[in-house]
Amino acid sequence: MDLPANSILIGYSDKPETLLLNRANRHGVVAGATGTGKTVTLQILAQAFSDNGVPVFAADVKGDLAGISQPGAPNEKMQARAAGMNLELRPDAPPVIFWDLFGDKGARIRATVSEMGPVMLARLLELNDVQEGVLNIVFKLADDEGLLLLDLKDLQAALKYVAEHEKEIDARYGNVSAATVGTIQRALLSLETQGAEDFFGEPALKLSDLMRVDGSGRGLVSILAADRLIQSPKLYSTFLLWLLSELFEELPEVGDPEKPRLVFFFDEAHLLFRDAPGALLQKIEQVVRLIRSKGVGVWFVTQNPADIPDTVLGQLGNRIEHALRAYTPAEQKGLRAAADSFRPNPAFDTAEAIQALEVGEALVSVLDEKGAPTIVQRTKIRPPASRLGPVTPAERDATSQASPVRGLYDQTIDRDSAFEALTARQAQASRQADLDKAEAQAAKDRAAQEKQWERQQAQRAPRYEAPRRSSNRQGMGEAFAKSMLRSIGSQVGRELLRGVLGSLRR
Repeated sequence: MDLPANSILIGYSDKPETLLLNRANRHGVVAGATGTGKTVTLQILAQAFSDNGVPVFAADVKGDLAGISQPGAPNEKMQARAAGMNLELRPDAPPVIFWDLFGDKGARIRATVSEMGPVMLARLLELNDVQEGVLNIVFKLADDEGLLLLDLKDLQAALKYVAEHEKEIDARYGNVSAATVGTIQRALLSLETQGAEDFFGEPALKLSDLMRVDGSGRGLVSILAADRLIQSPKLYSTFLLWLLSELFEELPEVGDPEKPRLVFFFDEAHLLFRDAPGALLQKIEQVVRLIRSKGVGVWFVTQNPADIPDTVLGQLGNRIEHALRAYTPAEQKGLRAAADSFRPNPAFDTAEAIQALEVGEALVSVLDEKGAPTIVQRTKIRPPASRLGPVTPAERDATSQASPVRGLYDQTIDRDSAFEALTARQAQASRQADLDKAEAQAAKDRAAQEKQWERQQAQRAPRYEAPRRSSNRQGMGEAFAKSMLRSIGSQVGRELLRGVLGSLRR
């Protein structure tokens, strides 16, 4: 079959329906009810991109996309379909890397808390505006003080620090209440029970490992095991949105390349938009609108195009619509919206055709060379060359053993970060408090000893006694003696005086 240059085959209507690789970065949507063939279409597109040297990332929600890693075994029905398209169906499989956030079914994927950022983390924790504001303060404080937020224990330590220094934080960054911090901490604990503790940490995923090409020039197909992850819808959708945002932030501008640098399939896309706040929807719209200039094509896989907001759906130029069922007024409204999104074909009524499609059929409209959507065509999707369905554990292990990222993400790295820094700071503060307390006690003991010594010295010193004054009063005996002596003295004096005078007279 002769195909247009630089294109991939989707299927056959009355002619081959192809997708131009230089328009594949304009994004696309694969929609349809359960069981109508969306996963097979995704598998066909992924393998076709790989064959043309384009790496692919896709989530395996039900476990049946993993079969892309194994060559197919086409049955008679598939061979007949291929023959009707003048297509030779040869069993083949692209090179595959299996990934798993939990590390059970593939190489572990991790991201740091800082990389996730407060906006997406707030959605993951289902925080309100006030709580998200406090989370922003925690991230700002960590940046200002050089605290690395790598895993959840780092974030818990930072939240605890903020709660314990509430007044200081209030003065520097704004109002923070311990009650709000407590609410965030409880939300983190709930997140940990969903397995998020395995996701946050190091070594963090290198985006270059999602954009590998093998030795033969085929793009590697990265398959994320999401059968367990999808049980936590918020974690699933937030992780994929984070991955898109990281690609948007890190990849350089390339304009419109001849083929995409990476094609990203977002399965169960409705989970991304369910209950998303306005700020997050704006971010999604921005990423989808601008990431095409980074050479990345994004394909949303969902049951109904109505699950995707109009601001995003309007940017999806390539559309593959499998059968839809419309039994309720809401479903009929969604059906009409899906039909109206196509460029009409005068050969049939689009809304009726959507309901009449068989399994393996789809309405297809893609962008032409001028970037305009083609007229919608009722198309039989080509059969895949790889296996339809899951793989055995042995086949998965064999693929993982041959993976180019084998061993790169197995061992957790726990380097010094916010938890260790704040723990050391708290220990230092505790030691300083103990020293201050000991010094205060020692000073108190010294004061008590000095007072005791003073009391003892006061007790040992001799008492001072004033000298006794002599009295001028005379006792009776003393007066009598003195009187007698004066009398005797007088008499002796007279006798002596007479003697002297008598001798003179003679």
